Amino acid sequence: MVPGELFVLSAPSGAGKTTLIQAMMEGPLRECTDLLFSVSHTTRPPRRGERDGVDYHFVSQQAFQEMIATDAFLEWAEVYNNLYGTSWEEVVPRLERGLDVILDIDVKGAEVVLQRYPEATGVFVMPPSYAALEERLRGRRLDDEQAVSRRLAISLWEIRRYHQYHYVIINDDARRAADALAAIIFARRHRARRMRERAEAVVRDFQAALHHEPSEITGS
Repeated sequence: MVPGELFVLSAPSGAGKTTLIQAMMEGPLRECTDLLFSVSHTTRPPRRGERDGVDYHFVSQQAFQEMIATDAFLEWAEVYNNLYGTSWEEVVPRLERGLDVILDIDVKGAEVVLQRYPEATGVFVMPPSYAALEERLRGRRLDDEQAVSRRLAISLWEIRRYHQYHYVIINDDARRAADALAAIIFARRHRARRMRERAEAVVRDFQAALHHEPSEITGS
């Protein structure tokens, strides 16, 4: 079986990557049952509306440290005084079953994944401007002023690393950005290596048909 594709999506905090994934899954890829979202583990408390096991696996500091000790993470990092990690179990078994997996992780985590899993496809989501990112961070009202300032301060370090990814999406229009992400996924799925099994079935069908019927060559 051809393994699935791993997509690594990163962006500065507040650039809208999670919303982008949701829009894509509800729009261009709503019929795709073989594209799965990897749910990360974190020690931070749930935000308003977040659900355990759906948005994140919310775990204690001790539980997270135990997972580190047993090498349960593909990647993990401390971000804004909280721990975040992607477990092997969320990714590798699914890829081995031929399913595609998309990771929504920060830049530090993405660098680790792209090094440890070079077959992965990196996609960087960039805000259209500093002002737009500031407006989004303040508008969502999830952080105090100190946290917003800290996120804005690190955003330049993050966006400078866009060249480490295979694709860049500037999120200046939600629908267009979702279509762009879907196009990247569709393109990766239709590479010749990925399509070989189905393509060879078509070849065999033609061979069988032409073996039993006289061939004709027509010209124009």
